[in-house]
Amino acid sequence: MDTFQALVEPNRRLLLESLRQQPCTVNMLVDVVDLSQPAVSKHLKVLKSANLVIVRQDGQKRWYELNAEPMNEVEKFLAPYRQFYCEKLDSLEQHLEQMEETRE
Repeated sequence: MDTFQALVEPNRRLLLESLRQQPCTVNMLVDVVDLSQPAVSKHLKVLKSANLVIVRQDGQKRWYELNAEPMNEVEKFLAPYRQFYCEKLDSLEQHLEQMEETRE
């Protein structure tokens, strides 16, 4: 599974947001999201297959950590759109400044 397919599901994005803040166990994530333990485990499996999470074994517990490296692919995809909106906002700002100058 690729990064975009993994990110399309809102619950997986919520899990990633939690993992962005700190490594978590499945039970910790169950407490954060409104999903059952089996559902959280299924989502984590998808995130792992997309290389978005790293699993670390600590005795009986499995700790899930965010692997942000695949997000570079998303960043590269979004960069031209971000540039597009920045240009539009710059044009709007210039237009508003011109309007303000004509009022004075």
